[in-house]
Order: sequence, then C-alpha cells, then structure tokens
Amino acid sequence: MTTLRGTFAPGSPDFAYLPFDVPHGIAELRVSYTYDRPSVPPGTPGNALDIGLFDPRGTEPGGRGFRGWSGGARSEFFVRGDEATPGYLPGPLTPGTWYIALGPYTVAPQGLSYEVTVTLTRGPAGETPRAVYPPDRASGRGRDWYRGDCHLHSWHSDGRRTPAQIAALARAAGLDFVNSSDHNTNASHAHWADAAGDDLLVLLGEEITTRNGHVLALGTAPGTFVDWRYRARDGRWAHFAREIRRAGGLVVPAHPHADCVGCGWRFGFAEADAVEVWNGAWTPDDEMALAAWDARLAAAVRDGRGWLPAMGDSDAHRDPDVVGLPQTVVLADALTREAIQEGLRAGRSYVAESRQVSLAFTVTADGGERAGIGERLAAGPDTPVTVRLEASGVPRCSVRFVTDQGVLFTGGPLPVSGAGTVEWRTSPARAAYVRAEVRHETALGPVPGAMAAFTNPVFLGRAGDGRSAQEA
Repeated sequence: MTTLRGTFAPGSPDFAYLPFDVPHGIAELRVSYTYDRPSVPPGTPGNALDIGLFDPRGTEPGGRGFRGWSGGARSEFFVRGDEATPGYLPGPLTPGTWYIALGPYTVAPQGLSYEVTVTLTRGPAGETPRAVYPPDRASGRGRDWYRGDCHLHSWHSDGRRTPAQIAALARAAGLDFVNSSDHNTNASHAHWADAAGDDLLVLLGEEITTRNGHVLALGTAPGTFVDWRYRARDGRWAHFAREIRRAGGLVVPAHPHADCVGCGWRFGFAEADAVEVWNGAWTPDDEMALAAWDARLAAAVRDGRGWLPAMGDSDAHRDPDVVGLPQTVVLADALTREAIQEGLRAGRSYVAESRQVSLAFTVTADGGERAGIGERLAAGPDTPVTVRLEASGVPRCSVRFVTDQGVLFTGGPLPVSGAGTVEWRTSPARAAYVRAEVRHETALGPVPGAMAAFTNPVFLGRAGDGRSAQEA
C-alpha cells in the first residue's frame, strides 16, 4: 500500500500527476482518496477535487496512457485486467510508473489537503474482455422525423443510471436515438451494445469537460477518447475539435451560458457543428443561449456566413432528471449514425419538450415553391410567402415567429386540445429567415413563457443576396 499526500494552494495548476510504481505480477490496482473541506465565507467556492488514472504510456495531452476518470463522483476505484470501476478501462496492469491524475476543481482560501491511497494486489492477470459496441444503424422508418437525446450521463461518470436503465427511459420517452456523453471518459462505450436494438440507435461520444466550458463529441467511432485538459487561452481546442471530426463525430458546445464553475463556453463557435441551446428543464440560462444563438443567426445572414443549428438535450444524470426533456427531432433519411448526424449538421430539426409535441413548419411562396426547417426558399425580395406552423401536444401555448428583426408575429393561445395551425404572411425583403417558438402560458404579462418547442430557421431569398444560409 502506498499513501500519497499533499496540499493545493489557491491558484494551483489545473492538474497534478502523482507517480507510483506497479511491479510485475499485479492483478488489481485499487485507489481511494480523501481531502479536507473547510468552511468558507458565503459566496466563496469550497474544495472539490477530481481524480483519474494514467498508465506508463504517460500523461501527455492526447491521452495515450488514459485509463479512466471519475471526476468528483467517486472516492475510490479499481482496475483489473478483466474488470474496472465504471468510468475506468479494464486491461493489462503493465509494470512501470503509473500516475494518479488530480484536478483541483475549486480550492478554498485555506488550501486543499489530500491523501491518496494506492493498494496493489498480486495474482494472475485477468483476461481483458473483447469490446462489443452497438451497431451504427437501427431499423428506422426510412426518411422521417426521428427523436433523440444526445446529452446523457451514466454511472460511468457522475450519473446514477446504467446504460440499460437509460435505454429503458429513452424508449419510454419515445426516443429513436441517444448519444452516450459521459464526462471525460470513453469507458461506457463497450457497455451499450445490449441496450441498443432495432428500435433504438445508440451513438457513442463524450462530454469533454474543460475549465472553460463543456462540449459534446456526438457520434464518434467506438472507443474514441478526447482529451479535456486545456483552457481557451492554451490554443489547443481547434486541434481536439479536429480529432472529434476525424473520429466521425459532431462538435456541439453544451449549455453555453450555464453558470456553474467552468460550465460556460469560452472557446467560441468557429469549430462547432451545432450548439446545445436548450439543456434540461427550461431556465434563464436557456433563454440567454437562445438569444445569443439567434443573434448569431442574424449576423450570419448579414455577413453571408454559415449558420449554426440549434439542439436540445436533457443532460439527465439521475432521478428526477427526465430523459428526453427536451429532445431534438431531426429529419433524416434513415435511422443510422451517418444520417442522423447529417440531419443535425444541416439543421433539419426542431426541439420539443416531450414526445407529445410535434411540429410541421414550412414557408411557401405564392408560386408554390416550399421550404422546410433548415432549408432555403429561393424567392425574390418582394415575393409574398406564407409561414405556416402546424402543432400538436401544446395546449394553450402561444406561437411566435422570429426573424432577423426579432419577433414579428405572435399567435394563439392554441386550443386546449393542443393542436392547431398558425399562419403569417411576409416576404424575403422583410425577413431573411423565420423560425418558430411555441411557449407556455405566463402570468407575467409581456415576459415570454417557458419553451414548449422551437425550430431551426427557414431562410428566405436567393443565395448570394446577402442572406446566405449554411449552404451558401
């Protein structure tokens, strides 16, 4: 048994690595740790210490030696050849110098004193199981609208649900696909195969949890690990965003305006494929994310740049977190990883609070040309167009049509049946794009109610007229 002690002062580096030796003939490596939690003045963060493990291949960024991460979710873990604590990777206990990775997430003014105990048990090495991953396709319904939740946490990070429990809740929520997104580990990837099925596509990924914001790696190749040990000022983010894409994934900044320590997104959106605008139950930080996203839409059409589609996910960890609140509904050619990602990247999607909510949103020119969510209606500036939203599952909700000028139309409330149609007339000269919001009733007069659903935009006008959409 080896005991490692130390103290972090306020302002310490983000990570420290404690070396220890593993000799030949070790069957199990077990680690436990404790740290002090002194009282702090009101409004001052107390101590919080994350932990992980690297093997003799080293601790360099990129993670060749990565063997697992539990953050602050566990006080102990083990690794063997045949098994490991959730969040950690089973495999050979190679003789050499291993490293405990410590991340002082927040440090009290008094400092943070820790004690780490490493226990090595001799014996025959267990056989490492062959990894089996979920298939990258499910049966599907051909070209259709598919519902998904791409931000979910299992017990392989700080969640409390197994992959099987999450899959059961996803099916109950009417989802067609999910994305595994445990914090800073790929350990869950080999545990999703039994949860998938013809009716549920399981994409594999990670929530890369840096000190300057969180980002989803959505639908990466099985076994892909993406490092998280950098800040915006380090200039490394673009490299790791490219790593996500090389692994076949999408780059999706998560809850960009969340106010928890290190949660707000500080890396900019130049590398993003989409952005998570709605995270869990609707809160003021979602309202901020929506406003910031809409401002980027207006800037994109003004400057003739590409636009960034919006998504919504539950970020569910444990009861009472609701899987599928909200859910992204995407138009895809099939229920496959590639088709779902293509639909999300193109913005052919809307976000809804539950399976009960369905939207059909189109813009039609008087000549009969029509465009749907994420598409462009190539019409002349003065061409009259009809904006039409058909909604169901949204009783007594109001409808708002939002353009690059702001909210130009408000309709409703919809009937108590929850189903209704709202139309509005405009032209490309008045609206470079239009998107729909469906909101619950509010008792605060002009203050908008909580979101029930919103769409990505439909762009109006011919490409190249100064209002370019993503394809321009």
